[in-house]
Amino acid sequence: MKFHRVATFIHIACFNIAAAYPQVTTHLVSPFRRVATVSSSSSLCRLSASTASSPPTSPSKRQFSTLHRFSTRIQMGRDITDYSLTNINPADTNENPLSQHSLPFPLILGSASFTRKLILREMQIPFHILVRPIDEKTIGDRSDSERPDHLVLMVARAKMDHLVDMISRGECDEDLPTTSASSTPTDNSHEKGWVILTGDQVITCADQILEKPTSIEEAKRFIQMYATNPPSTVGSVILTHYPSGITVEGTDRATIYFKETVCETIPVATPVPDGATFTKEMDLVDRLLQEDAPILSCAGGLMIEHPLVREHIDRIDGTEDSVMGLSKTLVIKLLGELTTKLNQTK
Repeated sequence: MKFHRVATFIHIACFNIAAAYPQVTTHLVSPFRRVATVSSSSSLCRLSASTASSPPTSPSKRQFSTLHRFSTRIQMGRDITDYSLTNINPADTNENPLSQHSLPFPLILGSASFTRKLILREMQIPFHILVRPIDEKTIGDRSDSERPDHLVLMVARAKMDHLVDMISRGECDEDLPTTSASSTPTDNSHEKGWVILTGDQVITCADQILEKPTSIEEAKRFIQMYATNPPSTVGSVILTHYPSGITVEGTDRATIYFKETVCETIPVATPVPDGATFTKEMDLVDRLLQEDAPILSCAGGLMIEHPLVREHIDRIDGTEDSVMGLSKTLVIKLLGELTTKLNQTK
């Protein structure tokens, strides 16, 4: 019996490793850039702050999704290597949106954002992370709070151009995955190569554009603003087919309405080395940091997926995934647009 349990454990472990680490290959062709612009605006929905045991709600007042419940179970900020919530490689199912559009997979994700990874897994999109950082602060005008969509598109384009250039010059050879087209010969040129995704997100609040807080003090200042000024997330997504260079892009927006309690402090008992405890007044940022939440890695310091933040949310106009950095609706729309553009070039 013990041998059977050990053998089963080894079998499962080997399956997960094989799904998480695809083989490496190279495929380099000089790209060019053609752009089709798409814009998306999320429909209104209200996300309930109720617990998972609450009665079912209508679509206009739905609860937080499986994505939220899963993301709050993991240790925030830690990487997860499996493709999906169920440890099943979506490339082996008929739910993969890339294969549905006859596009190569896995997707090349030019982002290290853990929430974008969670969202892609929930969408059953297989992906391979390939990040080549740029200095985002040198791009765009952050004083123009009326055009945040322009800023996030400029940053996402710069990320895409830099990553494609690095691939073209052979500087990513050892990091590129094998695509579906490598194992399944096809006459469709757009089923070869890769689809690359880059994006960016900022927060707008009180006529300001907010990015990732540079300090704990700045994160606290952001949270204080949210009590009286509902922040909006503005995110961009760019998809490029490599090596054709055909590109589609779009933006998405959502607004979060917080309760006034978001800026309150509460007494928290903290243990000390001698076994005793002392009570300390802590605000929301202090309590998030106490749980090692990566608040400084989130645009505007917003972490709606964290239960400490969720209890202070009144409603969200938009979608939860849009707030978390990647609109599912926009991604699916852009995949369709990309397929149409590629078919027009046959």
